[in-house]
Amino acid sequence: MAPVAGQEVRGTLPAGLGDAIRDTAEEIAALLRGVADTGVPVPGSEWSVGAAAAHLAQANELMADIAAGHERSYGNGTAQSLAEANERALAEFDERAADPLAGMIVEHAAAFIEAVDQRTVEGTVFTPLGPMSQAELGSYLLAHMLGHGYDLARALGRPHMIDRARVELTLPFLITAMPRVVDTATTAGLTARYTIRLWGGARFGATFTNGAVAVSAQPPSRPDCTILTEPVTFLLMALGRCEPWGAMARGRVLTWGRKPWLAPRFPTLFTAP
Repeated sequence: MAPVAGQEVRGTLPAGLGDAIRDTAEEIAALLRGVADTGVPVPGSEWSVGAAAAHLAQANELMADIAAGHERSYGNGTAQSLAEANERALAEFDERAADPLAGMIVEHAAAFIEAVDQRTVEGTVFTPLGPMSQAELGSYLLAHMLGHGYDLARALGRPHMIDRARVELTLPFLITAMPRVVDTATTAGLTARYTIRLWGGARFGATFTNGAVAVSAQPPSRPDCTILTEPVTFLLMALGRCEPWGAMARGRVLTWGRKPWLAPRFPTLFTAP
């Protein structure tokens, strides 16, 4: 996959991705350190702060193991199987204290970066959402931390760590993953060409042909619908943390084209893992 516009590839990770992973892990840890009651519920989730932090620690370790070349089985790529794998993993791991989990999140993020740096050959790795390059896996790790980091920030009443630069670094993962998480019930019979643009310049395309989707870093030449989205809002919608109608009402999403009414439907065509 071609790198997102504006990024230069250095080694196996796009420039800035390693720093974003490390910094995001540190900022999540800073949210957690000193929290005495990790039983606080996460808004919109069945998890507590402690459970969400434990999941992040486990997921970062999983990604680090995958980057190091170890085979790890974790669901079959469907949202249901991943949710079941998450619950099994949490049931087998009883740490819920904030400070130890903060340390694990940082430690395993650093282990991921080290594992990628030590790989002498760039190749495909097998992830919970299918085969990916090392760069896509790093983008996946960042997107996952940002989603749960946002949840933790909301639960604890603190500012989140999502910004435009980090959102753009998640695009390689999102472009790769979107065809794998398409909701076939909602896309049945759909034929449409979308261009997705983020405020600031990054863009990609999604073309549906009788329900089948192809997602590309290059937008289609004649889109039916162009969606221009504020970057943080885009990622929150992609991760199932924000409803499209509310984002449009707040002016965070603008649409145009021959079929602009297709815009609110777009986020519903995928099932956030």
